[in-house]
Amino acid sequence: MTDKVRVELGTRAYDIFIGHGLLGQCSDFLIPILNRSKVAIITEETVAAFHLETLRNSLSRAGIACDVLKLPAGEATKSWPYLTQSVDWLLDQNIERQDVVIALGGGVIGDLVGFTAAILRRGIRFVQIPTSLLAQVDSSVGGKTGINARQGKNLIGAFHQPSLVLADVSLLETMSKRNFLAGYGEVVKYGLLGNASFFDWLEKNGPALAHGDVEKQTEAVRVSCQMKADFVVHDETEQGDRALLNLGHTFGHALEAATGYSDRLVHGEGVAIGCALAFELSARIGLCPQELPSRVRAHLRMMGMKVDLSDIAGSLPSAEDLIKLMMQDKKVVDGQLRLVLARDIGDVFVTADVDSYSVLNLLSESLRLRG
Repeated sequence: MTDKVRVELGTRAYDIFIGHGLLGQCSDFLIPILNRSKVAIITEETVAAFHLETLRNSLSRAGIACDVLKLPAGEATKSWPYLTQSVDWLLDQNIERQDVVIALGGGVIGDLVGFTAAILRRGIRFVQIPTSLLAQVDSSVGGKTGINARQGKNLIGAFHQPSLVLADVSLLETMSKRNFLAGYGEVVKYGLLGNASFFDWLEKNGPALAHGDVEKQTEAVRVSCQMKADFVVHDETEQGDRALLNLGHTFGHALEAATGYSDRLVHGEGVAIGCALAFELSARIGLCPQELPSRVRAHLRMMGMKVDLSDIAGSLPSAEDLIKLMMQDKKVVDGQLRLVLARDIGDVFVTADVDSYSVLNLLSESLRLRG
């Protein structure tokens, strides 16, 4: 059975298909949107080893030719050199404006390929085939594309919607436990920011989901994608409520930058720690009940996830330097830090009315607990 979520954006509307085994049937979904029987595929080496042959075979059976570019795995690929390589390669393949480029990979490939598609010939079409949980529930949906800068994460980019998203939950079987749980950090985020009943469901079903229950994985991806789609339809370019999707991200992105975008901390882990910090800060300044941060942390710890700064290996900069990194966040306006904070589970809001000393004290204490 295949679920479908529609992202209603007028002439740029598209479908997200969610199910098991979709990669082997991908040509059935692609044929209706192709102008000619040729596509370009950009992927990364680790993903290619697992999934490229299945994709190629499906295309071949339908008579669809393909060219493939394989890039290195890792966050460092979201950078100028690989953007340049991707653009040059697509031009060498004579990709036309109405052709389709497929992003086969996790969030790094999806963001990079989406940005490449946005700027090539002033916008070509692209299809997301996300291979990680994080990409399936978040980064493949909504059209936010881009690369990282030395100064921070996702600071260079564009809004460019895909033409189609295929979320095949069978691909999650090849993920490491760590990367799967990192993606789960984004799933939890949806419950925390706007769907308390979904968070209740995750507290009951999270362990089964993590142990490969296909039905529960499909449901978690469907709910997450539907929530993301609803935000995107009402606020495509993040001028208002879509910023709520950044719960945990201001803290998380700063921690990613502080660890050099390395394997010390992957994106979803930063989001999970950031969500815990956001709820802790909210409780400290009287916005939400005192017991909520413990409930959030308890669920994350039960799932075996990173929760605190003490869970990050190696040294971290001072609280003051972490705040400087937070100031590179895209929500900063007129030099004022804006955070997504919580009144309750499922009830969050964006505010600039936060005493900087409260943030500093929270980070300072968290760093002290690292020992």
